[in-house]
Amino acid sequence: MSRFNIRTARRAATFEGGAGFLRTEKSELFLLAVANMVGQQTFYESGGDRDDRYTQLVRQLAVSDPDWTAGLLGWLRGEGNLRTAALVGAAEFAKARLQAGLDGRSRQVVASVLQRPDEPGELLAYWTARHGRNVPKPVKRGIADAVQRLYTGKALLKYDTASKGYRFADVLNLVHAAPAADKPWQGELFRYALDRRHNPDTAVPPPSERMLTAHRSLMAVPVDRRRAVVTAPDGAARLAEAGVSWEALAGWLQGPMDAAAWEAVIPSMGYMALLRNLRNFDEAGVSDAVAEQVAARLADPEQVARSRQFPFRFLAAYQHAPSLRWAWALEQALAHSLAHVPALPGRTLVMVDRSGSMFDRASEQSKLNRADSAAIFGTAVALRAARADLVQFGTNHRRVPVAPGESVLRVLERFGNLGGTNTAEAVRAHYRGHDRVLIVTDEQYAPSRLGDPTAQVPAHVPVYTWNLAGYRVGHGPSGAANRHTFGGLTDQAFRMVQLLESGAQAAWPWEQAAA
Repeated sequence: MSRFNIRTARRAATFEGGAGFLRTEKSELFLLAVANMVGQQTFYESGGDRDDRYTQLVRQLAVSDPDWTAGLLGWLRGEGNLRTAALVGAAEFAKARLQAGLDGRSRQVVASVLQRPDEPGELLAYWTARHGRNVPKPVKRGIADAVQRLYTGKALLKYDTASKGYRFADVLNLVHAAPAADKPWQGELFRYALDRRHNPDTAVPPPSERMLTAHRSLMAVPVDRRRAVVTAPDGAARLAEAGVSWEALAGWLQGPMDAAAWEAVIPSMGYMALLRNLRNFDEAGVSDAVAEQVAARLADPEQVARSRQFPFRFLAAYQHAPSLRWAWALEQALAHSLAHVPALPGRTLVMVDRSGSMFDRASEQSKLNRADSAAIFGTAVALRAARADLVQFGTNHRRVPVAPGESVLRVLERFGNLGGTNTAEAVRAHYRGHDRVLIVTDEQYAPSRLGDPTAQVPAHVPVYTWNLAGYRVGHGPSGAANRHTFGGLTDQAFRMVQLLESGAQAAWPWEQAAA
């Protein structure tokens, strides 16, 4: 990640007209991959333009450096937890390799990015929409490998729904997946998936699939008796045994999700589902006793780690939950999600971009913007550092007071919308002999008589930029000489500071994992 602009930097201009620097192809692709939500319009760049830039870079590097590109795509879907960019990237990787007459690697790359049972169908939908219905063998085989790993009875209930363009049966028909050698029961499951697709009224699950059998029995309960099932002493157990999700429960009841319905399904809900439904719990009147159980799960450090939720998810939940009974649990969860932010020694200057373009949302599905994401990470670094000055900047700039041990959520209330992007002036005004400078931004600064923002800091002092938008042009040189640019919204990236300052090789994230 610190290898950005390792060749001689090429001059360009930011969208605001400031003197900027073009990146190497790998650097540009990495930043775009971790920042781009496919199809999403950004402040300065249309969704189509960003998507085209992304696919062109993937296809170029799939041919010129397939090992690096395969590593990037696997990391995106794994530790990076970025689903759509990984799936699109794998499809374009395969297309470019096949067009170049290079068959190797495509099967493995396709299989590596498919980590959830609905994703084989998602990748097929993308491929057929973009490249036509002729799916080449390496792509089919990669999907079939993933099907053997991912298709279970529980997955069938959760993801094989009528809303999908490609149902499980459609995937099986297209890629001709055989049961895995160590999963002989998949043969019956695959046959049931096909029967369920084409003969839903008469399809009977195999006896070996107890969850599917329990689900079929529950679906047969008359509508006027279903609420009695939910409120019975064994109601929660029956819902869990039948694999009924909260979304499916609402349709099965054919009526509103009241407190009793939520309390019956909450024990079997996943972490992310709990986090997203706090408002619904409050509006339905879920009891304090059940709320305490939910809060305990939200605050559990092991569950936070397994959930792989980005820190800004907890801020979004905090902002939109009506009651305060979730506040302490969400504060604890946010702190656990930032556990890897390092405690930096010496003096650190943390600059958080709060200009207008940063208030763009990362995706249409998210209510949170890049400005708040930047504030979360900037605050976390400032709270962990031995001595830190936290500054927000835009047209103007000002310090954000932080007390040791203070709540991250409380500090976030002190940030505002500061208009333009006078990064260089802000850095010049606040740099006072610090040991390092961290800038969390989209890098699109306005023209300045001072030059680029990183030039306001002596050459021997490290300047680390976190780019949250993935635009093509950066605000300064990077990759050497104490100037480094990183991307993404995970706290794992902050480990790079310690690696660089300890003299270690700050390789790309997937290369570190393999080292």
